[in-house]
Amino acid sequence: MMDFVQNENQKLIAQMIRSFGAKEISPFRKEWDDKQIFPIEVFKKLGELGLMGVTIPEEYGGAGFGYFEYVTAIMELAKLDPGVGLSMAAHNSLCSGHINLFGSQEQKKKYLPKLASCEFLGAWGLTEPNTGSDAGNMKTTATKDGEYYIINGAKNFITHGHSGDVAVVIVRTGEVGDKHAMTAFIIEKGTEGFKAGRKEDKMGMRSSETSELIFTDCRVHQSQILGKEGEGFIQAMKVLDGGRISIAALSLGIAAGALEASIEYSKEREQFNKPISSFQGISFKLADMATKLEAATLLTFKAADLKNRHQPVTLASAQAKYYASEIAVDLANEAVQIFGGYGFTKDYPVEKYYRDVKLCTIGEGTSEIQKLVIAREILR
Repeated sequence: MMDFVQNENQKLIAQMIRSFGAKEISPFRKEWDDKQIFPIEVFKKLGELGLMGVTIPEEYGGAGFGYFEYVTAIMELAKLDPGVGLSMAAHNSLCSGHINLFGSQEQKKKYLPKLASCEFLGAWGLTEPNTGSDAGNMKTTATKDGEYYIINGAKNFITHGHSGDVAVVIVRTGEVGDKHAMTAFIIEKGTEGFKAGRKEDKMGMRSSETSELIFTDCRVHQSQILGKEGEGFIQAMKVLDGGRISIAALSLGIAAGALEASIEYSKEREQFNKPISSFQGISFKLADMATKLEAATLLTFKAADLKNRHQPVTLASAQAKYYASEIAVDLANEAVQIFGGYGFTKDYPVEKYYRDVKLCTIGEGTSEIQKLVIAREILR
């Protein structure tokens, strides 16, 4: 039976992030958002705090924590700045997580300590311009040439595409549509034929960098393959199980931030000589928001518990991601309503939550895709 009481590690992580964020994140988040600045120095400091390798085993330089601590860390960062939470999650669960799950001992020893400390910032490449969720038809290919593979193509919507030091990239090594025709490679920045492309100018999550990765006759040695040739798609699906928990946690952080801001504002804002929290129209909104957040939290920590116990997590993670992201959008919307005209200005945080949260219904697969995953699992 899962214990829902916060453990000591979670409490310490939450307090550490709040203290850190008050000095290093909150004062700068508007500037980062306005100018679309990716604050790489903040992630270096998060690495020093152990937050860039939360679930990486201690033997590889990580914190060695489980998914309860990981979810807590993302939630607390997302309250401060969802873009920072997103980048921390992508680094941990996608790039580092993929290497931790499927890398050889040699690969783990080489890359995980640098990723855990954020000496290396990680990226992960699956999505392409014309094949988002249709990964089986990806156009980026790797052709074998002796001990090397020649990679050509492009990936887009890649977190840390410009600033990343190392990327795990899934490419096609066989026939189109064959799930066993894709292979994952670890590719370091500076590899000839590998470069970053256009940066996306985004509506939200603007402190998290998103751009293209471009490969032009990029030669990568076979020692950089994760697992075996042809296992890339299967690996990616397992990595995305954890990625869904990350987006659920990100959603929870935004939703919790929106609710906390709404409660505080409703107690301070007065109309007709009374705080607006005393009116049913507002108090009922707050009650609905709190209940939805609690339900999403339970779903997310259920998925985290299964992940900790190495149990199948596909259904639980899809349910958590689907529900948490949907209610986070609802809560951000209601927060803007509660703030009224002020909610439409950048003087208050709810405007930013409102823009940032939409990514949560898209990242790691749209809500419609999560429904497909859930339906497939329950109909088996």
